Amino acid sequence: MKAVVMAGGEGTRLRPMTANQPKPLLPVINRPIMEHVLRLLKKHGFSETVVTVQFLAALIRNYFGDGEELGMSLQYATEEVPLGTAGSVKNAEDALKDDRFLVISGDALTDIDLTDMVRFHKENGALVTIGLKRVPNPLEFGIIIVDDEGRIQRFLEKPTWGQVFSDTVNTGIYVMEPEVLERVAPGESVDWSSDVFPQLLAEGAPLFGYVADCYWEDVGTHESYLKAQADMLSGKVDVEIPGFEVSPGVWIAEGAEVDPGAVLKGPLYVGDYAKVEAGAELREYTVLGSNVVVKEGAFLHRAVVHDNVFVGPSTNLRGCVIGKNTDVMAGARIEENAIVGDECVIEAEAYVSNGVKVYPFKTVEAGAVVNTSVIWESRGQRNLFGPRGVSGLINVEITPELVVRLTSAYATTLKKGATVTTARDASRAARTLKRAVIAALTAGAINVEDLEACALPMARFETANGDCAGGIVVRTTPGDPQGVDIIFLDETGADLSQAAQRKLERVFGRQEFRRAFPGEIAELSYPTRVVETYSRDLVRQMDMSGIDEAGLKIVVDCAGGVSANVLPGLLTKVGVEVLTLNNRLDELHPTETPAIRETALAAMGAIVSSSRAAFGVRFDPVGERISLVDERGTPISDDRALLVLLDLVAAERRGGEVALPVTTTRVAERVCAAHGVKVRWTSTHQDVLTKAAADPDVVFAGDGRGGFVFPEFSHTVDGIAAFVRLIGLVARTRMTLSQIDARIPDAHLLRASVPTPWAAKGSVMRHVVEAAGDRTVDTTDGVRVVEKDGRWALVLPDPAEAVTHLWAEGPDEGGARELMAEWVAVVEAAGT
Repeated sequence: MKAVVMAGGEGTRLRPMTANQPKPLLPVINRPIMEHVLRLLKKHGFSETVVTVQFLAALIRNYFGDGEELGMSLQYATEEVPLGTAGSVKNAEDALKDDRFLVISGDALTDIDLTDMVRFHKENGALVTIGLKRVPNPLEFGIIIVDDEGRIQRFLEKPTWGQVFSDTVNTGIYVMEPEVLERVAPGESVDWSSDVFPQLLAEGAPLFGYVADCYWEDVGTHESYLKAQADMLSGKVDVEIPGFEVSPGVWIAEGAEVDPGAVLKGPLYVGDYAKVEAGAELREYTVLGSNVVVKEGAFLHRAVVHDNVFVGPSTNLRGCVIGKNTDVMAGARIEENAIVGDECVIEAEAYVSNGVKVYPFKTVEAGAVVNTSVIWESRGQRNLFGPRGVSGLINVEITPELVVRLTSAYATTLKKGATVTTARDASRAARTLKRAVIAALTAGAINVEDLEACALPMARFETANGDCAGGIVVRTTPGDPQGVDIIFLDETGADLSQAAQRKLERVFGRQEFRRAFPGEIAELSYPTRVVETYSRDLVRQMDMSGIDEAGLKIVVDCAGGVSANVLPGLLTKVGVEVLTLNNRLDELHPTETPAIRETALAAMGAIVSSSRAAFGVRFDPVGERISLVDERGTPISDDRALLVLLDLVAAERRGGEVALPVTTTRVAERVCAAHGVKVRWTSTHQDVLTKAAADPDVVFAGDGRGGFVFPEFSHTVDGIAAFVRLIGLVARTRMTLSQIDARIPDAHLLRASVPTPWAAKGSVMRHVVEAAGDRTVDTTDGVRVVEKDGRWALVLPDPAEAVTHLWAEGPDEGGARELMAEWVAVVEAAGT
């Protein structure tokens, strides 16, 4: 039985360590990761192995040769272009001799029992057996659910937290029957997890999961690279460490010289022919490669130093990686998570700060203090994108420097000469940061159409209709005047999809930004008549019949936001009597807290009732969302407002579908059923709701937070369009908002949040699925468990914070509380 080792990846997240060498050759305790993999294969009897190579393939072939030194027989299958995980194995088909084979990654450290996995495969008569491992954070892997016999029930590749339904992930280790390769087209890019396995699962093929009780670490990030070294030294992984354990946890390789005056505090490793002088101190989890010299007074703690490095006297290295053939001169200091590439010189007394990346062949001058990467820059964090784009504190987390780098990454994902819109809210901070956005875009050969202070829906409209490749909007974080959000739009004006966000994050993480040549610096322009075009198209595409006859009076509160730029001209076209409040741009108060919003709604309600208006509408500061007050002056909650508009639209359309997030009350189904309309449930992600709204069958969408989509005009959330559409709906129905609200059944939907450590989130979701038992489970977003009596609970991990959110709905308050208590207990127990 042969094995296939996949060794074609570039390892872009590990740059600069992989800037000039392939990821499988990165050393872990002085041996390439792939060598540990090959030794594992040999231990379990896989002496004949095919290695698939693509990126810097010659370096891998030159290092391992024919495998004779390892007592193995190695063949190589070279990809001219990347073929994907399945395509690369298909490319090696001729060397597999039409027999059962094993596939394993060449850049993951593991001690999995391959012999037992093959036994499991044979006993179950499996077509494919996938090696599985339970991990704390499953986001970067494919998650899988298996039944009690190990048969695979469902899997999802690289989910978001809302899609996590287990902490059991795909390790990329497979045992396969040869006929599987018949499902892979030759010469094409095909992936096992996203292409082949879903098809086999749909056909009912015998796919099994082998849940391994082993060590497994996908060495894909700097953090996991350092962790793999520490885990080997701590004995957490069953692999051979080359050298002699001269004292507990202290490993010295052949030919190394360690002066008795040196201080060694293990676990640590000193590579072959390394030299450690008296007065040097090596602390826990330090790894020295071959021929490393550590001079007197040097201090190293959790530092990984590759081959042929000179570490000068009185240097200080903490939690960093030093590439091969690099010189770190006297008194230099390199801090946590810093990465220095191959063949660099860090001169005397230089200081390399936390998280800095120094790419290969660079020199840091003597005494320099380096706080940004050389030559490219970076900013490390758990997730770049949150639920509101890229968010953070103004001039603390979101600085002009960061905005330039972030926008440069976005520009790099677009073609040179493309056009991007830019816009902002009324705040001074947004104005300042937008200037940084414009500078970075034009420097990256991207033309800019600046809409200046502009309602977010209008920016989306102009992006979608102006032949633009995307857009960037800067606004104050809702409810937090100290925060700012940077929202990236695609060519349709919608928020970037999760796939596009990941692409931008990869470019940002690699820190390789495109710069225009002097003759390619792009243009900045200011489009004219944008407000007039938006207002004209809105009135043309909305149903305005019956408005003149109804004689409505409406109160509108612009909240000092940018909708004030749109409404005056728009209202003259709509033809209703309007009393407008706060119709100005308020630079000093660009957002509002929930308390301020409630106070403003109450004040507007008093005006609505006293003026005998039909209703009141309050816009958020960017014109994206609205809050409603009925004719009696009573504010309508966002949940009820969604049901009210849903009822109005469904009663008028009498067909089609509405798109709603799974967190919406199921009363919505009863409202729609009464009018012959169906509900399409979506995840809570804004881009998913937007995509659903683009379907011709969808007539309405809402997010339950004051955001509404009317597809006849736009596929994105638009508070101004919702306002205009509401006028027409109320005018034609001849009912008040309170009357419509009264005919909708009460909903008993509760919400709760439970603090959950990041490392426990995957485990929590697995325990939720297990606790569901034979009850119906829906994994559209998070895990929704439906009781036989119709009650339901939804468990959804927060993508940006260490909490898990829960929803529970029942026919009455008591039933909902009982269900909520049950699932809160499950989440709390699993999260401890």
